[in-house]
Amino acid sequence: MKRRKFITLLGGAAAAWPLAAHAQQAMPVIGFLGITSPDTVAERLRAFRLGLKDTGYLEGENVAVVYRWNEGEHDRLQELAAEFVRRQVAVIVTIANAARAAKAATATIPIVFVAAEDPVRLGLVASLARPGGNLTGVNVFTAELVAKRLELLRELMPTAKRVAVLVNPAGPAAETTMSDVESAARAMGLYIQILRANTSREIDAAFASLAREQHDTVFVGADPFFTSRRVQLANLAARHVVPMTSGTREITEVGGLMSYGTNIADGWRQVGVYAGRILRGAKPADLPVLQATKFELVINAQTARMLGLTVPPTLLATADEVIE
Repeated sequence: MKRRKFITLLGGAAAAWPLAAHAQQAMPVIGFLGITSPDTVAERLRAFRLGLKDTGYLEGENVAVVYRWNEGEHDRLQELAAEFVRRQVAVIVTIANAARAAKAATATIPIVFVAAEDPVRLGLVASLARPGGNLTGVNVFTAELVAKRLELLRELMPTAKRVAVLVNPAGPAAETTMSDVESAARAMGLYIQILRANTSREIDAAFASLAREQHDTVFVGADPFFTSRRVQLANLAARHVVPMTSGTREITEVGGLMSYGTNIADGWRQVGVYAGRILRGAKPADLPVLQATKFELVINAQTARMLGLTVPPTLLATADEVIE
Protein backbone atom coordinates (compact mmCIF):
# COMPACT_ATOMS: atom_id res chain seq x y z
CA MET A 1 0.00 0.00 0.00
CA LYS A 2 1.33 3.41 -0.93
CA ARG A 3 2.30 5.63 1.96
CA ARG A 4 -0.07 8.48 0.96
CA LYS A 5 -3.03 6.09 0.65
CA PHE A 6 -2.20 4.54 4.03
CA ILE A 7 -2.10 7.97 5.70
CA THR A 8 -5.42 8.86 4.11
CA LEU A 9 -7.05 5.67 5.39
CA LEU A 10 -5.55 6.15 8.83
CA GLY A 11 -6.79 9.72 8.95
CA GLY A 12 -10.27 8.63 7.94
CA ALA A 13 -10.36 5.94 10.62
CA ALA A 14 -9.14 8.40 13.23
CA ALA A 15 -11.90 10.79 12.27
CA ALA A 16 -14.48 7.99 12.50
CA TRP A 17 -13.45 6.93 16.02
CA PRO A 18 -14.69 10.09 17.76
CA LEU A 19 -17.92 9.89 15.74
CA ALA A 20 -18.48 6.27 16.81
CA ALA A 21 -17.70 7.13 20.40
CA HIS A 22 -20.11 10.08 20.24
CA ALA A 23 -22.85 7.87 18.82
CA GLN A 24 -22.32 5.38 21.64
CA GLN A 25 -22.44 8.12 24.26
CA ALA A 26 -25.59 9.53 22.68
CA MET A 27 -27.50 6.28 23.27
CA PRO A 28 -29.98 6.98 26.10
CA VAL A 29 -29.59 4.92 29.27
CA ILE A 30 -32.43 3.57 31.42
CA GLY A 31 -31.68 2.64 35.01
CA PHE A 32 -33.71 -0.42 36.07
CA LEU A 33 -33.90 -0.72 39.86
CA GLY A 34 -35.15 -4.17 40.87
CA ILE A 35 -35.74 -5.42 44.37
CA THR A 36 -35.37 -9.15 43.77
CA SER A 37 -33.19 -10.76 41.08
CA PRO A 38 -33.49 -11.02 37.27
CA ASP A 39 -34.18 -14.77 37.19
CA THR A 40 -37.33 -14.35 39.32
CA VAL A 41 -38.96 -11.70 37.11
CA ALA A 42 -37.97 -12.86 33.61
CA GLU A 43 -41.53 -12.58 32.25
CA ARG A 44 -41.90 -9.03 33.56
CA LEU A 45 -38.59 -8.02 32.00
CA ARG A 46 -39.72 -9.40 28.65
CA ALA A 47 -42.93 -7.39 28.93
CA PHE A 48 -40.98 -4.23 29.80
CA ARG A 49 -38.75 -4.68 26.74
CA LEU A 50 -41.82 -5.27 24.58
CA GLY A 51 -43.20 -1.92 25.78
CA LEU A 52 -39.94 -0.23 24.84
CA LYS A 53 -40.12 -1.88 21.43
CA ASP A 54 -43.65 -0.55 20.96
CA THR A 55 -42.18 2.97 21.13
CA GLY A 56 -39.29 2.19 18.79
CA TYR A 57 -36.56 1.29 21.28
CA LEU A 58 -34.58 -1.94 21.24
CA GLU A 59 -32.24 -2.67 24.12
CA GLY A 60 -28.63 -2.71 22.94
CA GLU A 61 -29.45 -1.05 19.62
CA ASN A 62 -30.78 2.43 20.34
CA VAL A 63 -31.21 2.31 24.13
CA ALA A 64 -29.10 0.88 26.94
CA VAL A 65 -30.54 -0.54 30.15
CA VAL A 66 -28.43 -0.71 33.30
CA TYR A 67 -29.84 -3.18 35.82
CA ARG A 68 -29.29 -3.01 39.55
CA TRP A 69 -30.82 -5.54 41.97
CA ASN A 70 -30.92 -5.23 45.72
CA GLU A 71 -31.64 -8.98 46.18
CA GLY A 72 -34.17 -8.19 48.90
CA GLU A 73 -31.80 -5.93 50.89
CA HIS A 74 -34.06 -2.88 51.23
CA ASP A 75 -31.32 -0.83 52.91
CA ARG A 76 -29.46 -0.75 49.56
CA LEU A 77 -32.22 0.95 47.59
CA GLN A 78 -31.05 4.47 48.39
CA GLU A 79 -27.48 3.57 47.44
CA LEU A 80 -28.53 2.05 44.10
CA ALA A 81 -30.80 4.99 43.30
CA ALA A 82 -27.93 7.39 44.04
CA GLU A 83 -25.75 5.44 41.60
CA PHE A 84 -28.24 6.08 38.81
CA VAL A 85 -28.25 9.78 39.68
CA ARG A 86 -24.46 9.92 39.48
CA ARG A 87 -24.58 8.18 36.09
CA GLN A 88 -27.20 10.68 34.94
CA VAL A 89 -29.45 8.04 33.41
CA ALA A 90 -32.31 9.30 31.23
CA VAL A 91 -35.06 7.39 33.10
CA ILE A 92 -35.30 5.27 36.24
CA VAL A 93 -37.71 2.31 36.13
CA THR A 94 -38.70 0.52 39.34
CA ILE A 95 -41.52 -0.56 41.66
CA ALA A 96 -43.30 1.45 44.34
CA ASN A 97 -41.15 1.00 47.44
CA ALA A 98 -37.95 1.46 45.44
CA ALA A 99 -39.55 4.46 43.70
CA ARG A 100 -39.66 6.23 47.05
CA ALA A 101 -35.90 5.78 47.37
CA ALA A 102 -35.45 7.05 43.80
CA LYS A 103 -37.70 10.03 44.48
CA ALA A 104 -35.59 10.92 47.50
CA ALA A 105 -32.46 10.71 45.35
CA THR A 106 -33.57 12.98 42.48
CA ALA A 107 -36.21 15.56 41.67
CA THR A 108 -35.19 15.87 38.03
CA ILE A 109 -34.58 12.43 36.48
CA PRO A 110 -37.91 10.92 35.32
CA ILE A 111 -39.05 7.88 37.31
CA VAL A 112 -41.57 5.32 36.02
CA PHE A 113 -42.96 2.86 38.56
CA VAL A 114 -45.27 -0.12 39.01
CA ALA A 115 -47.31 0.32 42.20
CA ALA A 116 -49.25 -2.43 43.96
CA GLU A 117 -51.59 0.10 45.58
CA ASP A 118 -52.68 3.73 45.36
CA PRO A 119 -49.54 5.75 44.47
CA VAL A 120 -51.18 8.91 45.79
CA ARG A 121 -51.51 7.35 49.24
CA LEU A 122 -47.91 6.19 48.98
CA GLY A 123 -46.84 9.78 48.34
CA LEU A 124 -45.37 9.09 44.91
CA VAL A 125 -47.62 11.45 42.92
CA ALA A 126 -49.95 14.38 43.61
CA SER A 127 -52.85 12.79 41.73
CA LEU A 128 -53.47 10.04 39.20
CA ALA A 129 -54.57 12.38 36.41
CA ARG A 130 -51.86 14.98 37.07
CA PRO A 131 -48.90 13.30 38.74
CA GLY A 132 -46.78 16.45 39.00
CA GLY A 133 -43.06 16.24 39.68
CA ASN A 134 -40.85 13.65 38.01
CA LEU A 135 -42.79 10.43 38.67
CA THR A 136 -45.53 8.53 36.87
CA GLY A 137 -46.36 4.89 36.29
CA VAL A 138 -48.93 2.12 36.56
CA ASN A 139 -51.13 1.05 39.46
CA VAL A 140 -51.71 -2.71 39.22
CA PHE A 141 -54.04 -2.91 42.26
CA THR A 142 -52.24 -5.96 43.64
CA ALA A 143 -52.89 -4.91 47.24
CA GLU A 144 -56.39 -3.58 46.65
CA LEU A 145 -58.18 -6.81 45.74
CA VAL A 146 -57.91 -8.55 49.10
CA ALA A 147 -61.66 -8.75 49.76
CA LYS A 148 -62.33 -10.17 46.29
CA ARG A 149 -59.68 -12.86 46.81
CA LEU A 150 -61.26 -13.87 50.11
CA GLU A 151 -64.66 -14.10 48.41
CA LEU A 152 -63.20 -16.40 45.75
CA LEU A 153 -61.49 -18.44 48.45
CA ARG A 154 -64.82 -18.84 50.27
CA GLU A 155 -66.45 -19.97 47.01
CA LEU A 156 -63.70 -22.53 46.44
CA MET A 157 -63.52 -23.69 50.07
CA PRO A 158 -66.89 -22.93 51.69
CA THR A 159 -66.01 -24.84 54.90
CA ALA A 160 -62.71 -22.99 55.50
CA LYS A 161 -62.68 -21.03 58.75
CA ARG A 162 -59.03 -20.51 59.70
CA VAL A 163 -56.88 -18.52 57.26
CA ALA A 164 -53.17 -17.80 57.68
CA VAL A 165 -52.16 -14.56 55.94
CA LEU A 166 -48.52 -14.28 54.90
CA VAL A 167 -47.18 -10.72 54.65
CA ASN A 168 -43.76 -9.18 54.18
CA PRO A 169 -43.44 -6.62 57.01
CA ALA A 170 -40.82 -4.70 55.01
CA GLY A 171 -43.01 -4.44 51.90
CA PRO A 172 -45.00 -1.35 50.92
CA ALA A 173 -48.35 -3.18 50.88
CA ALA A 174 -48.07 -4.91 54.28
CA GLU A 175 -50.17 -2.49 56.31
CA THR A 176 -52.86 -2.20 53.65
CA THR A 177 -53.07 -5.98 53.24
CA MET A 178 -53.40 -6.61 56.97
CA SER A 179 -56.05 -3.93 57.38
CA ASP A 180 -58.09 -5.03 54.38
CA VAL A 181 -57.90 -8.75 55.09
CA GLU A 182 -58.94 -8.34 58.72
CA SER A 183 -61.91 -6.17 57.75
CA ALA A 184 -63.06 -8.56 55.02
CA ALA A 185 -62.51 -11.62 57.21
CA ARG A 186 -64.72 -10.22 59.98
CA ALA A 187 -67.55 -9.72 57.50
CA MET A 188 -67.19 -13.34 56.33
CA GLY A 189 -66.78 -14.88 59.78
CA LEU A 190 -63.23 -16.07 59.12
CA TYR A 191 -60.48 -16.39 61.73
CA ILE A 192 -57.29 -14.69 60.53
CA GLN A 193 -53.74 -15.12 61.77
CA ILE A 194 -51.05 -12.82 60.35
CA LEU A 195 -47.69 -14.49 59.67
CA ARG A 196 -44.75 -12.23 58.83
CA ALA A 197 -41.76 -13.20 56.69
CA ASN A 198 -39.13 -11.32 54.69
CA THR A 199 -36.45 -14.04 54.47
CA SER A 200 -36.49 -17.62 53.23
CA ARG A 201 -35.93 -18.88 56.76
CA GLU A 202 -38.91 -16.88 58.02
CA ILE A 203 -41.08 -18.38 55.27
CA ASP A 204 -40.10 -21.85 56.51
CA ALA A 205 -40.98 -20.82 60.07
CA ALA A 206 -44.33 -19.35 58.95
CA PHE A 207 -45.39 -22.60 57.27
CA ALA A 208 -44.29 -24.62 60.29
CA SER A 209 -46.47 -22.35 62.42
CA LEU A 210 -49.56 -22.60 60.22
CA ALA A 211 -49.18 -26.40 60.20
CA ARG A 212 -49.13 -26.48 64.02
CA GLU A 213 -52.15 -24.17 64.19
CA GLN A 214 -53.98 -26.33 61.63
CA HIS A 215 -55.11 -23.49 59.39
CA ASP A 216 -57.38 -24.40 56.52
CA THR A 217 -55.51 -22.32 53.95
CA VAL A 218 -52.73 -19.78 53.48
CA PHE A 219 -53.38 -16.43 51.83
CA VAL A 220 -50.18 -14.91 50.38
CA GLY A 221 -50.07 -11.12 50.53
CA ALA A 222 -48.96 -9.05 47.55
CA ASP A 223 -45.20 -8.56 47.54
CA PRO A 224 -42.41 -9.04 44.97
CA PHE A 225 -40.40 -10.98 47.56
CA PHE A 226 -43.03 -13.70 47.70
CA THR A 227 -43.16 -13.84 43.91
CA SER A 228 -39.37 -14.33 43.90
CA ARG A 229 -39.77 -17.18 46.45
CA ARG A 230 -42.72 -18.80 44.67
CA VAL A 231 -41.06 -22.20 44.23
CA GLN A 232 -40.26 -22.35 47.95
CA LEU A 233 -43.84 -21.36 48.77
CA ALA A 234 -45.28 -24.02 46.45
CA ASN A 235 -43.01 -26.72 47.83
CA LEU A 236 -43.94 -25.87 51.42
CA ALA A 237 -47.66 -25.75 50.60
CA ALA A 238 -47.39 -29.20 49.00
CA ARG A 239 -45.34 -30.58 51.91
CA HIS A 240 -47.86 -29.36 54.49
CA VAL A 241 -50.84 -30.17 52.22
CA VAL A 242 -52.31 -26.70 52.61
CA PRO A 243 -54.21 -24.79 49.88
CA MET A 244 -52.43 -21.55 48.94
CA THR A 245 -53.99 -18.54 47.21
CA SER A 246 -52.33 -15.32 46.07
CA GLY A 247 -52.61 -12.31 43.82
CA THR A 248 -50.02 -13.34 41.20
CA ARG A 249 -50.38 -16.02 38.59
CA GLU A 250 -46.67 -16.89 38.85
CA ILE A 251 -47.31 -18.53 42.22
CA THR A 252 -50.26 -20.51 40.86
CA GLU A 253 -48.24 -21.64 37.84
CA VAL A 254 -45.69 -23.41 40.06
CA GLY A 255 -48.20 -25.13 42.35
CA GLY A 256 -50.36 -22.58 44.17
CA LEU A 257 -54.07 -23.34 44.19
CA MET A 258 -55.58 -20.10 42.92
CA SER A 259 -54.75 -16.48 42.17
CA TYR A 260 -56.76 -13.41 41.32
CA GLY A 261 -55.23 -10.12 40.30
CA THR A 262 -54.19 -7.90 37.48
CA ASN A 263 -52.02 -8.99 34.62
CA ILE A 264 -48.67 -7.85 36.05
CA ALA A 265 -46.83 -8.47 32.78
CA ASP A 266 -49.18 -6.07 31.00
CA GLY A 267 -48.42 -3.47 33.67
CA TRP A 268 -44.69 -3.82 32.99
CA ARG A 269 -45.33 -3.48 29.25
CA GLN A 270 -47.07 -0.18 29.98
CA VAL A 271 -44.05 0.90 32.01
CA GLY A 272 -41.85 0.16 29.00
CA VAL A 273 -44.16 2.28 26.82
CA TYR A 274 -44.00 5.18 29.27
CA ALA A 275 -40.21 4.94 29.51
CA GLY A 276 -40.00 5.05 25.70
CA ARG A 277 -42.34 8.04 25.51
CA ILE A 278 -40.22 9.90 28.05
CA LEU A 279 -37.09 9.17 26.02
CA ARG A 280 -38.90 10.80 23.10
CA GLY A 281 -39.53 13.95 25.11
CA ALA A 282 -42.70 13.40 27.15
CA LYS A 283 -42.72 14.74 30.73
CA PRO A 284 -43.76 12.48 33.64
CA ALA A 285 -45.97 15.25 35.00
CA ASP A 286 -48.00 15.11 31.77
CA LEU A 287 -48.42 11.32 31.74
CA PRO A 288 -51.34 10.22 33.97
CA VAL A 289 -50.83 7.21 36.22
CA LEU A 290 -52.41 4.28 34.39
CA GLN A 291 -54.90 2.02 36.12
CA ALA A 292 -54.66 -1.68 35.32
CA THR A 293 -57.73 -2.96 33.49
CA LYS A 294 -56.88 -6.63 32.93
CA PHE A 295 -57.85 -8.91 35.82
CA GLU A 296 -57.46 -12.67 35.74
CA LEU A 297 -58.55 -15.64 37.82
CA VAL A 298 -56.17 -18.58 37.50
CA ILE A 299 -56.90 -21.99 39.06
CA ASN A 300 -54.44 -24.87 39.25
CA ALA A 301 -56.68 -27.91 38.79
CA GLN A 302 -53.78 -30.32 39.30
CA THR A 303 -53.08 -28.80 42.73
CA ALA A 304 -56.79 -28.97 43.59
CA ARG A 305 -56.84 -32.70 42.81
CA MET A 306 -53.71 -33.26 44.88
CA LEU A 307 -55.42 -31.52 47.82
CA GLY A 308 -58.64 -33.50 47.32
CA LEU A 309 -60.62 -30.38 46.49
CA THR A 310 -63.44 -30.14 43.98
CA VAL A 311 -63.50 -26.81 42.18
CA PRO A 312 -67.12 -25.62 41.78
CA PRO A 313 -68.23 -25.58 38.11
CA THR A 314 -69.28 -21.94 38.46
CA LEU A 315 -65.72 -21.02 39.49
CA LEU A 316 -64.22 -23.04 36.65
CA ALA A 317 -66.53 -21.28 34.21
CA THR A 318 -65.42 -17.83 35.33
CA ALA A 319 -61.68 -18.66 35.46
CA ASP A 320 -59.50 -17.02 32.84
CA GLU A 321 -57.18 -20.00 32.92
CA VAL A 322 -57.32 -23.49 34.41
CA ILE A 323 -53.93 -25.15 34.73
CA GLU A 324 -54.13 -28.89 34.11
